[in-house]
Amino acid sequence: MCLEKLGYEAISYTGWQIPIITNSVFGNARIQNIDVTRIKNSLLEGKIVVVAGFQGIDEDLNITTFGRGGSDTTAVALAASLQAERCDIYTDVNGIYSTDPRVVKDVQKIDTISYDEMLELASLGAKVLHNRCVEIGKKYKIPIYVKSTFEEESGGTLVTSKECMEDLCISGITKEDNIARITLIGKNNKIGRIYNVFKLLAYNDINVDIIVQAFGEHIAKDMSFTIKEKDLNLTLDLLDKNASLFDIKEINSCTGMSKVSLVGIGISNNPGVAATLFEVLYNNNINMHMISTSEIKISILVNSNVAETTLNALHDKFIKQSIII
Repeated sequence: MCLEKLGYEAISYTGWQIPIITNSVFGNARIQNIDVTRIKNSLLEGKIVVVAGFQGIDEDLNITTFGRGGSDTTAVALAASLQAERCDIYTDVNGIYSTDPRVVKDVQKIDTISYDEMLELASLGAKVLHNRCVEIGKKYKIPIYVKSTFEEESGGTLVTSKECMEDLCISGITKEDNIARITLIGKNNKIGRIYNVFKLLAYNDINVDIIVQAFGEHIAKDMSFTIKEKDLNLTLDLLDKNASLFDIKEINSCTGMSKVSLVGIGISNNPGVAATLFEVLYNNNINMHMISTSEIKISILVNSNVAETTLNALHDKFIKQSIII
């Protein structure tokens, strides 16, 4: 109605009118196919097409919704189906920042970031884009441009393919709170014991993140892993009931932890990153409990009461000083 009032011919469609075909996981449906024939016909007629996001229809004609990030996911999926050159997403911020501006001063806006880096940032707590829409963008090579709805002159952030040669390129640092750590002590190291533990947790929809196992000279081993605090009671209950089956002598747990992560291309090829990270922790008297690494990420587990200090210290070293190792 607004577009037509401005003198533009427009037409609106709901998800089921397109249709956007999804699976039947209600509240968290995933897109299986989009028939863009109706959209293309309307575009050929010179109309601006407005499509309702966040919704679709399953094969039994039931209306479904996509869950968190569903609107962005719809936009990128439509762009991929229409083979668009780019998908622009207007939001309440003017791009992706190097870290949370509510926690760290002098954050830097990122002009260009790779799909993989954005996926890591999204999965580690950055809330500007949901990882589902970034996954679609990467799969179909659709650049995603994030821009402010309210600041017309400000530039945004382009999520696309990005190369950084062999230099270290730290794009962002994230913090995720409400993490719990569980330690299994005296676990028998027989084949299948670990599988049974994590099979049980997966069956009960408990997501496990960082996993560390201590290898020693003895048969019994110790293992630690992290989960969301909200899943702690259920996890402990499941492990307690099956401790004899898993050959676990003791189960310890602790809460009040946070995960702080460095994300950037070139991390795995620069051995100096870990040394610099540990130097920052040492200089700020911060104790690290666990660490996890990947091609473009290093995550550490710290006490929540020093998480903001950790975030600020790492941002100052890796982003503000823009170190090259």
